Amino acid sequence: MKRDFNEWLKKFKLSISDYGYYVDFDKVFRNIDDIKVELNILNSLIGSKNIETDFETIVTKYPETLKCIPILLAVRKSEIYARDCDGECYYSFAGKKSTLEQYKTFMRKTGLFELLSHHLIANLVDYVTGVETGLDSNGRKNRGGHLMENVVECFIQQTGKEYHKEMYLSDIENKWGINLSALSNNGKSKKRFDFVVKTDTMIYGIETNFYSGKGGGSKLNETARSYKMLSQESDTSSGFTFVWITDGTAWNSARRNLEETFDVMEHVYSIDDMEHGILNEVFR
Repeated sequence: MKRDFNEWLKKFKLSISDYGYYVDFDKVFRNIDDIKVELNILNSLIGSKNIETDFETIVTKYPETLKCIPILLAVRKSEIYARDCDGECYYSFAGKKSTLEQYKTFMRKTGLFELLSHHLIANLVDYVTGVETGLDSNGRKNRGGHLMENVVECFIQQTGKEYHKEMYLSDIENKWGINLSALSNNGKSKKRFDFVVKTDTMIYGIETNFYSGKGGGSKLNETARSYKMLSQESDTSSGFTFVWITDGTAWNSARRNLEETFDVMEHVYSIDDMEHGILNEVFR
C-alpha cells in the first residue's frame, strides 16, 4: 500500500531533546569536585578589606589555587592572553609561572578583585557551579548530534536483532563476506553507517538524522539527493538494504526533494513509523 507523503510529513517531530540534553550535571559536578578544595580556600577572599595582600598570601601558601582563576571568568584554558594600553601579557595558571604582581594585575583588571572584595557573591563553589552550568549549555550542539541516534537505537534494541554502531562498509564486507563495491565506488569511499542490523536473510545499513527549526533547505536538499542515490546503489548489492530514518520540522523547507526520495525509496522512515513498529516489520 502506497504511503501518503503529506500525511507522513505532518507527523514529523518539532524536537527530540531528552532530559539530559540541556545540561550534563554529572559533568558539571565532576568539574567542580576537581577544584572544590581550592575554591574553598579562595572563599576567604570574599569580603576582604585588603584583598591584594590576602590574595598574595594565599597564592604564596597555596599556589594550586591559581588553577581556579580562569573558570571564574568562564574560561577553560590554563593560559589567558590580555592586553590594554599598558601592554600585553600571557598569564599561565597551570602552576605559579607568572609573578605575583602579574597575577594581581590580572585579578584587578579583570574585575575579579572587585567581585570578591565587594561581596557580590557568597560562595565560589556555588558561583563556579553556575559558571560550569552555563558553559555546559554550549555542549548542546554536540549532544544534539547524538539524540536521533539514541532514539533510533532504542527502537532497534526492541527488535532483538543483532546490530552494530558506526560500522564502515569495509567492516561489513569483511565480517559477512558481502560485496558492497557499488556503494564504496570500488573501495574508494570510506562510507560509515550509523547502525548496521543483521537478520537471518539481510544486512541493513541505517543512516539517521534529525533537523529541527525552519531553515537549512539547501543542506537538506543535498541530504535527500545523496540518500536517494545511496538507496539506488544499495539495490544493486545482493543481501544488503539501505534504511534511512529521518525526522524534524526543518524538512518542511525541503519537502520537494524529500518527497522525490520518498517516492522512490522503499525504506525511508520517521520516528512516528518506529513508534508504530515499522522496524519489527522490516527486520523480520
